[in-house]
Amino acid sequence: MADTNSTPQASAYTALGTARTDKVTLPEATFDGVINVPVMHKAVTAFLANQRQGNAATKIRKFVVGGNQKPWKQKGTGRARQGSTRAPHFVGGGTVFGPTPRAYDHYVPRQVRALAKKSALNARAREGSIIVIDGFDYDAPRTAALVALTARLGVADKKVLILTDGVKQNVFLSGRNLPNVHVMPFVDSSTYHILWSDVVLVEAGAIGQTLEPVKETAAPLPTRERPAAAERPAAKRPAKAAAKVSAKKATRKTEKQTARKTAKKAAKSAAKSPSAKKKSTAKKSAAKKSTKRKEK
Repeated sequence: MADTNSTPQASAYTALGTARTDKVTLPEATFDGVINVPVMHKAVTAFLANQRQGNAATKIRKFVVGGNQKPWKQKGTGRARQGSTRAPHFVGGGTVFGPTPRAYDHYVPRQVRALAKKSALNARAREGSIIVIDGFDYDAPRTAALVALTARLGVADKKVLILTDGVKQNVFLSGRNLPNVHVMPFVDSSTYHILWSDVVLVEAGAIGQTLEPVKETAAPLPTRERPAAAERPAAKRPAKAAAKVSAKKATRKTEKQTARKTAKKAAKSAAKSPSAKKKSTAKKSAAKKSTKRKEK
């Protein structure tokens, strides 16, 4: 199904969300108005199938442990004859026609994938869901920058796909923590990612456009500066937590004091016991005998 619109256009904004007066003409090589639904369906189903690991596995009766002996004799029991307790109709037996590890890969020709991606982009362009950003020049990862951008564009509650001109690590890290924002290079995008999103933000360089910088009307985000150690407020514990800590310390001190007192009392009582006295007298007598032997 083809569209007669030969010059599709999209609104342009800056990285801070300031609207540009001029619209961007999308390249006709990609946005030619062709939307092939069956091809898009084939590409999406193949993409989802290729994400499956295929690790599901069950054991047939020859892989189940045990069941080598005949559970009961062949005749005379009145029961049906059985050869193993690992048969499928026994509890704990093998599984019949269960899943086994296999590959779910689907191959789609390159030209079919290219046509599907072009169709998805044309579908979003027809809906007016493609927005061109002049450039993402992030010096450092900043999630608040992407949050502010989506809010100023009015797409904060939608699924947003950001297609950058090549790999930009800072932009990717900025949107990694946002559940409704997906950042990836324009070349690596697939039909599934484009159809998953409600709005597509494309960097101008990714589609071969160069936009001159304009004056920003949106307020820039405040820079985060870590205060000096002297300016940082001292960490304060809540009153309940401090009380609990002090109570624990007091109980530990009292326990140590009581343990020392009991140890001293036990030592004194052991010294006063008759067995201890006998030992002391025996030691004294032994010492006297040794001295007398030395004198002789």
